[in-house]
Amino acid sequence: MAQTSILGRMGQLVRANVNAMLDQAEDPEKMLDQLIRDFTNNISEAEEAVAQTVGNLRLLEDDHREAKEAHSEWGQKALAASTRADEMRSAGQTSEADRFDGLAKIALRRQISFEDQVRTFQTQITQQTELTDKLKDGLNKLRLRREDLVQKRDELVGRAKMARAQSQVQEAVRNVSVMDPTSDLNRFEDRVRREEAMARGMEEVAASSMEDQFAQLETGEDDLEVEARLAQLKSGEPTQLGAG
Repeated sequence: MAQTSILGRMGQLVRANVNAMLDQAEDPEKMLDQLIRDFTNNISEAEEAVAQTVGNLRLLEDDHREAKEAHSEWGQKALAASTRADEMRSAGQTSEADRFDGLAKIALRRQISFEDQVRTFQTQITQQTELTDKLKDGLNKLRLRREDLVQKRDELVGRAKMARAQSQVQEAVRNVSVMDPTSDLNRFEDRVRREEAMARGMEEVAASSMEDQFAQLETGEDDLEVEARLAQLKSGEPTQLGAG
Protein backbone atom coordinates (compact mmCIF):
# COMPACT_ATOMS: atom_id res chain seq x y z
CA MET A 1 0.00 0.00 0.00
CA ALA A 2 1.38 3.40 -0.93
CA GLN A 3 0.56 4.93 2.46
CA THR A 4 2.45 2.11 4.20
CA SER A 5 5.62 2.73 2.18
CA ILE A 6 5.37 6.45 2.88
CA LEU A 7 5.02 5.69 6.59
CA GLY A 8 8.17 3.57 6.38
CA ARG A 9 10.21 6.35 4.75
CA MET A 10 8.81 8.89 7.22
CA GLY A 11 9.86 6.68 10.12
CA GLN A 12 13.36 6.23 8.73
CA LEU A 13 13.81 9.98 8.32
CA VAL A 14 12.46 10.79 11.78
CA ARG A 15 14.67 8.12 13.40
CA ALA A 16 17.76 9.09 11.41
CA ASN A 17 20.74 10.10 13.55
CA VAL A 18 21.46 13.42 11.87
CA ASN A 19 24.38 14.27 14.17
CA ALA A 20 26.17 11.03 13.30
CA MET A 21 25.56 11.65 9.60
CA LEU A 22 26.99 15.17 9.89
CA ASP A 23 30.05 13.88 11.76
CA GLN A 24 30.79 11.47 8.89
CA ALA A 25 29.99 13.93 6.10
CA GLU A 26 32.81 15.60 4.19
CA ASP A 27 30.62 18.67 3.65
CA PRO A 28 28.06 18.97 6.49
CA GLU A 29 26.37 21.94 4.83
CA LYS A 30 25.67 19.96 1.65
CA MET A 31 24.54 17.00 3.75
CA LEU A 32 22.02 19.20 5.59
CA ASP A 33 20.79 20.70 2.31
CA GLN A 34 20.19 17.17 0.96
CA LEU A 35 18.40 16.10 4.14
CA ILE A 36 16.19 19.19 4.00
CA ARG A 37 15.31 18.35 0.38
CA ASP A 38 14.51 14.74 1.39
CA PHE A 39 12.29 15.92 4.23
CA THR A 40 10.58 18.47 1.99
CA ASN A 41 9.84 15.85 -0.67
CA ASN A 42 8.55 13.34 1.88
CA ILE A 43 6.42 16.00 3.54
CA SER A 44 4.84 16.74 0.18
CA GLU A 45 4.17 13.04 -0.42
CA ALA A 46 2.86 12.63 3.13
CA GLU A 47 0.49 15.56 2.69
CA GLU A 48 -0.93 13.94 -0.47
CA ALA A 49 -1.22 10.58 1.33
CA VAL A 50 -2.97 12.16 4.29
CA ALA A 51 -5.36 13.99 1.98
CA GLN A 52 -6.10 10.77 0.07
CA THR A 53 -6.53 8.76 3.29
CA VAL A 54 -8.83 11.35 4.79
CA GLY A 55 -10.83 11.41 1.54
CA ASN A 56 -11.16 7.60 1.60
CA LEU A 57 -12.17 7.80 5.25
CA ARG A 58 -14.92 10.28 4.46
CA LEU A 59 -16.20 8.02 1.66
CA LEU A 60 -16.29 5.07 4.07
CA GLU A 61 -18.15 7.18 6.61
CA ASP A 62 -20.67 8.15 3.93
CA ASP A 63 -21.12 4.49 2.93
CA HIS A 64 -21.39 3.48 6.58
CA ARG A 65 -24.07 6.11 7.21
CA GLU A 66 -26.04 5.06 4.11
CA ALA A 67 -25.80 1.40 5.09
CA LYS A 68 -27.09 2.21 8.58
CA GLU A 69 -29.95 4.22 7.09
CA ALA A 70 -30.80 1.35 4.72
CA HIS A 71 -30.59 -1.13 7.61
CA SER A 72 -33.05 0.94 9.60
CA GLU A 73 -35.30 1.48 6.57
CA TRP A 74 -35.54 -2.25 5.74
CA GLY A 75 -36.18 -2.99 9.40
CA GLN A 76 -39.11 -0.60 9.34
CA LYS A 77 -40.38 -2.20 6.13
CA ALA A 78 -40.12 -5.66 7.68
CA LEU A 79 -42.03 -4.47 10.73
CA ALA A 80 -44.71 -2.84 8.60
CA ALA A 81 -45.13 -5.98 6.45
CA SER A 82 -45.28 -8.23 9.51
CA THR A 83 -47.86 -5.96 11.18
CA ARG A 84 -49.94 -5.97 8.01
CA ALA A 85 -49.73 -9.76 7.85
CA ASP A 86 -51.01 -10.02 11.40
CA GLU A 87 -53.91 -7.74 10.56
CA MET A 88 -54.79 -9.82 7.46
CA ARG A 89 -54.60 -13.04 9.43
CA SER A 90 -56.87 -11.61 12.14
CA ALA A 91 -59.33 -10.67 9.40
CA GLY A 92 -59.28 -14.24 8.07
CA GLN A 93 -57.32 -13.29 4.93
CA THR A 94 -54.72 -16.00 5.26
CA SER A 95 -53.29 -15.77 1.75
CA GLU A 96 -52.76 -12.04 2.07
CA ALA A 97 -51.27 -12.54 5.49
CA ASP A 98 -48.78 -15.06 4.07
CA ARG A 99 -47.90 -12.65 1.24
CA PHE A 100 -47.12 -9.84 3.69
CA ASP A 101 -45.12 -12.23 5.87
CA GLY A 102 -43.12 -13.09 2.73
CA LEU A 103 -42.48 -9.40 2.14
CA ALA A 104 -41.39 -9.05 5.78
CA LYS A 105 -38.89 -11.89 5.28
CA ILE A 106 -37.49 -10.23 2.13
CA ALA A 107 -37.11 -6.97 4.05
CA LEU A 108 -35.38 -8.79 6.90
CA ARG A 109 -32.93 -10.42 4.46
CA ARG A 110 -32.12 -6.98 3.04
CA GLN A 111 -31.73 -5.64 6.55
CA ILE A 112 -29.30 -8.45 7.38
CA SER A 113 -27.32 -7.65 4.20
CA PHE A 114 -26.99 -3.99 5.16
CA GLU A 115 -26.17 -5.03 8.72
CA ASP A 116 -23.15 -6.93 7.37
CA GLN A 117 -22.17 -3.87 5.33
CA VAL A 118 -22.41 -1.67 8.43
CA ARG A 119 -20.00 -3.98 10.29
CA THR A 120 -17.62 -4.14 7.33
CA PHE A 121 -17.61 -0.37 6.86
CA GLN A 122 -17.09 0.11 10.61
CA THR A 123 -14.02 -2.14 10.50
CA GLN A 124 -12.65 -0.28 7.47
CA ILE A 125 -13.33 3.08 9.12
CA THR A 126 -11.42 1.99 12.22
CA GLN A 127 -8.44 0.87 10.12
CA GLN A 128 -8.54 3.97 7.93
CA THR A 129 -8.78 6.23 10.99
CA GLU A 130 -5.76 4.53 12.55
CA LEU A 131 -3.78 4.93 9.31
CA THR A 132 -4.85 8.56 9.00
CA ASP A 133 -3.76 9.30 12.57
CA LYS A 134 -0.38 7.67 11.94
CA LEU A 135 0.13 9.66 8.74
CA LYS A 136 -0.85 12.92 10.44
CA ASP A 137 1.45 12.20 13.37
CA GLY A 138 4.31 11.30 11.04
CA LEU A 139 3.66 14.39 8.95
CA ASN A 140 3.80 16.62 12.02
CA LYS A 141 7.05 14.96 13.14
CA LEU A 142 8.54 15.45 9.68
CA ARG A 143 7.60 19.13 9.73
CA LEU A 144 9.15 19.63 13.17
CA ARG A 145 12.29 17.72 12.19
CA ARG A 146 12.62 19.76 9.02
CA GLU A 147 12.36 22.97 11.04
CA ASP A 148 15.11 21.66 13.33
CA LEU A 149 17.28 20.84 10.32
CA VAL A 150 16.75 24.28 8.79
CA GLN A 151 17.67 25.88 12.10
CA LYS A 152 20.70 23.60 12.45
CA ARG A 153 21.74 24.42 8.88
CA ASP A 154 21.45 28.17 9.49
CA GLU A 155 23.45 27.77 12.70
CA LEU A 156 26.09 25.67 10.93
CA VAL A 157 26.36 28.12 8.03
CA GLY A 158 26.70 30.99 10.50
CA ARG A 159 29.41 29.14 12.43
CA ALA A 160 31.20 28.30 9.17
CA LYS A 161 31.13 31.95 8.08
CA MET A 162 32.43 33.05 11.47
CA ALA A 163 35.16 30.42 11.35
CA ARG A 164 36.20 31.58 7.87
CA ALA A 165 36.21 35.19 9.03
CA GLN A 166 38.35 34.27 12.04
CA SER A 167 40.71 32.34 9.77
CA GLN A 168 41.01 35.36 7.50
CA VAL A 169 41.77 37.59 10.48
CA GLN A 170 44.35 35.14 11.77
CA GLU A 171 45.91 34.92 8.31
CA ALA A 172 46.04 38.70 8.09
CA VAL A 173 47.66 38.90 11.53
CA ARG A 174 50.14 36.23 10.55
CA ASN A 175 51.00 38.07 7.34
CA VAL A 176 51.46 41.29 9.27
CA SER A 177 53.73 39.50 11.70
CA VAL A 178 55.77 38.04 8.85
CA MET A 179 56.05 41.40 7.08
CA ASP A 180 57.04 43.20 10.36
CA PRO A 181 55.99 46.77 9.56
CA THR A 182 58.53 48.03 12.11
CA SER A 183 61.25 47.15 9.64
CA ASP A 184 59.72 49.59 7.15
CA LEU A 185 59.62 52.24 9.87
CA ASN A 186 63.23 51.53 10.71
CA ARG A 187 64.24 51.89 7.06
CA PHE A 188 62.34 55.16 6.84
CA GLU A 189 64.01 56.40 10.05
CA ASP A 190 67.43 55.47 8.70
CA ARG A 191 66.72 57.41 5.52
CA VAL A 192 65.65 60.46 7.52
CA ARG A 193 68.78 60.24 9.64
CA ARG A 194 70.96 60.04 6.52
CA GLU A 195 69.22 63.09 5.09
CA GLU A 196 69.72 64.95 8.38
CA ALA A 197 73.40 63.94 8.40
CA MET A 198 73.74 65.12 4.82
CA ALA A 199 72.23 68.48 5.78
CA ARG A 200 74.66 68.83 8.69
CA GLY A 201 77.53 67.88 6.41
CA MET A 202 76.53 70.49 3.86
CA GLU A 203 76.24 73.03 6.64
CA GLU A 204 79.73 72.19 7.87
CA VAL A 205 81.11 72.33 4.33
CA ALA A 206 79.58 75.79 3.87
CA ALA A 207 81.05 76.98 7.18
CA SER A 208 84.49 75.61 6.30
CA SER A 209 84.45 77.40 2.95
CA MET A 210 83.67 80.71 4.68
CA GLU A 211 86.61 80.31 7.11
CA ASP A 212 88.94 79.55 4.21
CA GLN A 213 87.87 82.75 2.47
CA PHE A 214 88.60 84.82 5.58
CA ALA A 215 91.94 83.04 6.01
CA GLN A 216 92.85 83.80 2.43
CA LEU A 217 91.90 87.44 3.00
CA GLU A 218 94.17 87.63 6.05
CA THR A 219 96.97 85.94 4.10
CA GLY A 220 96.62 88.56 1.36
CA GLU A 221 97.01 91.41 3.88
CA ASP A 222 100.20 89.84 5.30
CA ASP A 223 101.66 89.59 1.80
CA LEU A 224 101.02 93.31 1.21
CA GLU A 225 102.79 94.16 4.47
CA VAL A 226 105.75 92.03 3.52
CA GLU A 227 106.03 93.67 0.11
CA ALA A 228 105.88 97.16 1.68
CA ARG A 229 108.62 96.36 4.16
CA LEU A 230 110.76 94.86 1.45
CA ALA A 231 110.44 98.09 -0.50
CA GLN A 232 111.51 100.06 2.58
CA LEU A 233 114.54 97.88 3.01
CA LYS A 234 115.57 98.47 -0.56
CA SER A 235 115.09 102.22 -0.24
CA GLY A 236 117.17 102.28 2.91
CA GLU A 237 114.31 103.61 5.08
CA PRO A 238 114.25 102.26 8.60
CA THR A 239 111.25 100.09 9.65
CA GLN A 240 109.10 101.80 12.26
CA LEU A 241 106.79 99.99 14.75
CA GLY A 242 103.15 100.88 14.59
CA ALA A 243 101.59 103.01 17.20
CA GLY A 244 99.43 100.13 18.34
